[in-house]
Amino acid sequence: MADRFLPGVPGSQIEGIFNTAPGNEIASGKFDSPESSAALAANAFGFFLNRPSDLPPLPACHYLTWPAQSVDIERTVRFPWRGGRHPVLDVLITTPDAIVGIESKRFEPFRKKKNPSISETYWRPVWGDLMKGYEEIRNSLKRDSRQFIHLDATQLFKHAFALRTLVCREGEHYGLTPVLFYLYAEPQIWPNNGKPVDKKAKDKHREEIEEFTEIVRDDEVLFVHCSYRNLLWGWRNDQTIPSEIRNHAKNVIQRFAP
Repeated sequence: MADRFLPGVPGSQIEGIFNTAPGNEIASGKFDSPESSAALAANAFGFFLNRPSDLPPLPACHYLTWPAQSVDIERTVRFPWRGGRHPVLDVLITTPDAIVGIESKRFEPFRKKKNPSISETYWRPVWGDLMKGYEEIRNSLKRDSRQFIHLDATQLFKHAFALRTLVCREGEHYGLTPVLFYLYAEPQIWPNNGKPVDKKAKDKHREEIEEFTEIVRDDEVLFVHCSYRNLLWGWRNDQTIPSEIRNHAKNVIQRFAP
């Protein structure tokens, strides 16, 4: 376990969370893979699990009210029905006026992926009148599953639907502004063979992010995006941030080279 987590990250607590979450990340060995996105997210944000108010405001989210009130790792967010599978967000952050769900990617956008399967369940009329962009994404993917080659747009619209459900149900998150935060790495090399990650694929991934952003820009669930490079280098270089957080950002960069 000591090798899984950086200094200051509550490893035993995070392992307990993963062991009760869907995905079997730790027992399967996926968490320990040198390509693991879950390990990157858990280390970057697990540092704030028990100290959420120390989390610096996220890029492109400065309009929200900070500091954060809670930071959760590997959090299941449910659709408005009982059965079936429900999304698991890498990180879920609560602020006084918003709920921010982070979907973290590392090498995934640059691997070959299967054509997505979209159940008819997602066409139930339960998403309200302010989710037309995400519904457009859903509809277009049914017509052409290869519209987005690098961006997992199917996963993103499902996450948006779940976040919208979360803030429309009575409970601690009721009435908060829902934000879907797409956080991605742009690694230089593949760890298994040392070959460079294709630059054209990175460029295309960024183009697809911008296309997705434009389609959903007027929707109820706000969509924002940021690279790990911008996030972590921002933390490391901001002299107004406490030194232990700047050192944490440096450790994440050195360990994961995002």
